[in-house]
Amino acid sequence: MTRTALGAAAVALFVAAANLRPAIAAVSPLVDRIQTDLDLSAAGVALLTTIPTLAMGVCAPLAAVVGRRFGLRRGVLIGLAVIAVATAARVFGGAAWLQLTCAAAVGAGIAIAQTLLPAVVKTRFADRAGLVTGIYTAGLGLGGAVAAGVTAPLADAIGSWPGALASWSVLAVAGMAMWSAAATSLGLDSGSAPMGPVTKGLPWRSGVAWRITALSAANSALYYCELAWVVPLLHEDGRRGATGAGVLLTVLISIQVVAMLAVPALLGEGRDRRAGLALTTVLTAIGFAGLAAAPATVTWLWIAALGVGHGGLFTLVLTLPVVVSRDAAEAGRISAMAFFVGYACAALAPLLVGALRDATGDFHLAFGLLSGLTAATLLPIARLNKGGGERTAGVCEASQI
Repeated sequence: MTRTALGAAAVALFVAAANLRPAIAAVSPLVDRIQTDLDLSAAGVALLTTIPTLAMGVCAPLAAVVGRRFGLRRGVLIGLAVIAVATAARVFGGAAWLQLTCAAAVGAGIAIAQTLLPAVVKTRFADRAGLVTGIYTAGLGLGGAVAAGVTAPLADAIGSWPGALASWSVLAVAGMAMWSAAATSLGLDSGSAPMGPVTKGLPWRSGVAWRITALSAANSALYYCELAWVVPLLHEDGRRGATGAGVLLTVLISIQVVAMLAVPALLGEGRDRRAGLALTTVLTAIGFAGLAAAPATVTWLWIAALGVGHGGLFTLVLTLPVVVSRDAAEAGRISAMAFFVGYACAALAPLLVGALRDATGDFHLAFGLLSGLTAATLLPIARLNKGGGERTAGVCEASQI
């Protein structure tokens, strides 16, 4: 692949990935307005984050069907189209059932696109897996950062929070156009796609696949809790206005975007990733612990720790299916399993945080538990082999069941 083609393909991946979080991240800055208009509790409004996350898990294995039938390039395009339509439909009303239905459809579209992206990386960028995974996760993070920072002012400007949520369909349409324009550079028409309908073919008997799944579940749970509850926590306990808290969330995700690119680059390709995983995990745990214990004290320190730690951790975890797999189909199967089980578990986390907030009156206990969950992931990290995983025959054999 020439440098020009490589650059075009990388930009297409970046823009496509930028559409995988705005529809979810845009909800957090509007929590107060949504709660008031829809008459929801903290746990109830958390469903707007929980339902798309759950849909991402349930629909992840279906990406294998889409990929097999339409190919990797068209499969990702279909996922972006679903995101665009479901996001645009949010403009039609402030009814809770409509917003929740759109959120579920958005999650399905994200599941299709996100599950196929590791197979895209394995097919076209196997020798640059860490770098390219960092590029598309940076796009993913940047999309969330911009949505978190822009949505509230946008809602003020147009006088409608449903309209502000729906506006992110424009980005999805742009992603579709960019992905289609890069068809030649991507060269995916002959790419291998994940095989097997629904959950058939997933590596249920593979120990390494389960370790990756556990890390993916925790990684996703932490991320969606950040999107859903960092702004309300800083607004309540950090003594900041909604706009100021939204700015801090944008700063947090922006730091994560930089870390998503910097950490894989610092580690390089083919090196032992366990140290990087452990270090970023510890930083993430410190960030959550600080926000739990003293959100109004040295807030920037906790934001920095959480930004650097979870940004780097996010990319390293997403790289694991590519690192341990032998081909694109296997990378897709491991990713589908990680997303299927991981997101189904992660979907409960924002809801539980909201329930704890309702029960205790603040976020201290909930964020303390998130810090403990982060620390617990050191166990599966310690059991990974050098390089971040185990490239064993067991993974391939298990993937055939």
